[in-house]
Amino acid sequence: MGGTILVLNGPNLNLLGEREPHIYGHETLADVQAMCEAEVAGTDYRIDFRQTNAEHEAVDWIQAARRGHAGIVFNPAAFTYAAYPILDALKMVDCPVVEVHISNIHRREAEWRSHSIMTQVVTGIISGLGVNGYPLGVRHVMWARERAK
Repeated sequence: MGGTILVLNGPNLNLLGEREPHIYGHETLADVQAMCEAEVAGTDYRIDFRQTNAEHEAVDWIQAARRGHAGIVFNPAAFTYAAYPILDALKMVDCPVVEVHISNIHRREAEWRSHSIMTQVVTGIISGLGVNGYPLGVRHVMWARERAK
């Protein structure tokens, strides 16, 4: 079946590996991209890997992916809590969407960090497994697509 999987990263993830490594680890976003690409190696799937600090850009990319993409693996980062335009864009998506968080958002220090507005529209959530959550999200998209045949 194959297709393109959008792996979308929200604000500040461009600094992954530098920003609060005691929470997010030492792996960089380039490392995460390599992990995702390794997950689809030898398949008919490909990774479209992106990062943005701008909400409107995330909306544009989600809208563009809503038809024709195999799925979306999305770490909304700070968009998790209040990015309603992104939530609305995700409502229009007809492919599997996996929300990924590097840290366990339910164990974070501030209560506001433990609630995701995205959960109401995503297929599933992976939280607290470090960057290993990304290839697991990619694997789920491939599995869901193959199962839907």
